[in-house]
Amino acid sequence: MLLAIDSSTRVAGIALYDGVQVVAETVWVDHDNHTVHLAGVIDDTLKRCGVAVSSLHSLAVAIGPGSFTALRIGLAIAKGIAFSRGIPLIGIPTLDILAAAQPVMDVPLIAILRSGRGRLAVGYYHADSGFWQATGEIEILTVMELSEKIKQPTFICGELTGEERRLLGRKWVNVILASPAQSFRKPVFLAELGWQRWEKGQFDDTATLAPLYFHPGDKIPG
Repeated sequence: MLLAIDSSTRVAGIALYDGVQVVAETVWVDHDNHTVHLAGVIDDTLKRCGVAVSSLHSLAVAIGPGSFTALRIGLAIAKGIAFSRGIPLIGIPTLDILAAAQPVMDVPLIAILRSGRGRLAVGYYHADSGFWQATGEIEILTVMELSEKIKQPTFICGELTGEERRLLGRKWVNVILASPAQSFRKPVFLAELGWQRWEKGQFDDTATLAPLYFHPGDKIPG
């Protein structure tokens, strides 16, 4: 059984996955209270599903970009379980989780997370062998800066306000907007990505795995 933990932003969630079915998924919007809620939600979910911590064989954790405190809490809990149980830990970029949930299309994909101060963390993807693959660097942009960069038909998903959706929607020739439901980050996709890496034996070093934090104005290697 794999436990997936995503606390990258105010949207937080966990999932239990056994490679065949989703055993459980819980997602909620947490207003800066991950410290209070995350460990309790994990414990309650395991108990509700009758899953003992000893039955976990691996963990997948979202590593950002995201907010400093939220990412630190999720990663600390994941590392604590991994160390105590002696099981592998797999870090997955948060924008990859958003991308994995989207239908593969013959146009580029942009996945978006909120970066604070009206800025967005923007990741770029292209379709390859039926999957979305990250390309280039993650950028921190305003919605207007992002709009100016879009020069061809592009599918966009992620954390956008109503006003940002309206502004991007003006470029209706080149912007294909995912619905709010498609744009809501789901930990089941983190679980599937983690499971795929677990099957390949692609584990991270639990001691050195570190999150990607938002740094407005910077570029983050993809």
